[in-house]
Amino acid sequence: MSDPEILRFRSVFISDVHLGTRGCQAEMLLDFIRRIDCEKLYLVGDIIDGWKLRGGWFWPQSHNDVVQKILRLARRGVQVTYIPGNHDEAVRQFFGLSFGGVAVERDAIHETADGRRFLVTHGDEFDGIVRHAKWLAILGDWAYRAALAANTLMNHVRRKMGFGYWSLSALLKTRVKNALQFIENYEHAVAEAARRRGVDGVICGHIHKAEMREIDGITYINDGDWVESCTALVEHPDGRLEILDWGRMNAAKVRDAKVARLPTQARPRPIAA
Repeated sequence: MSDPEILRFRSVFISDVHLGTRGCQAEMLLDFIRRIDCEKLYLVGDIIDGWKLRGGWFWPQSHNDVVQKILRLARRGVQVTYIPGNHDEAVRQFFGLSFGGVAVERDAIHETADGRRFLVTHGDEFDGIVRHAKWLAILGDWAYRAALAANTLMNHVRRKMGFGYWSLSALLKTRVKNALQFIENYEHAVAEAARRRGVDGVICGHIHKAEMREIDGITYINDGDWVESCTALVEHPDGRLEILDWGRMNAAKVRDAKVARLPTQARPRPIAA
């Protein structure tokens, strides 16, 4: 009998893990990887944060466990493709090579079980700031990590109080007009690149905002990140694509466990119809 705890997919896409930073949700990613079984795994950039590691070494055991777990998947026969991003751009010198069963590629064309073709790319080449003003991108990254540090402290307090994970920076992105305009411009630029490649859609990362929508006939999908939202894109055996919000699913498990520990008389009562 199959293990009901294992989630079986044809393909899984993750990006923006940022191993080597304190904001990385490595434990939550490990929980996700332990629960999945798939044929293909795409690492869609910024898996390791070389920008941060150059300024100071931070590499706890959980980050090493993530790397070992991915290599173990490759040894078990999972087709692992690593498409480096701007934070792990040093890996780009190894395009076309394979390490421990992990193939390093500039980008990839993924065909779903139902015949659709998707360009898979990290997406930083469509970010004008990263391309033309890297110093500004690095400054923005510093400010972003400062916000994440505050977010980490806040979530530590929330866990002590029995609440699930919540993202401050994700909220700010939905409230700041300039951030919304940047995201809109980015999404259209990536979708246009997919159109030029003659594919049905694009799967990317980079901006830490999970999304799936149609843009002028092109399916735009961003698989999110494992710093703020803890999301992944999964392909079901029939080719259906879905964004899994592991952070929200984990928060729900925390709430369910908290209710399960309450005395029977203290549990919430269903509202009568």
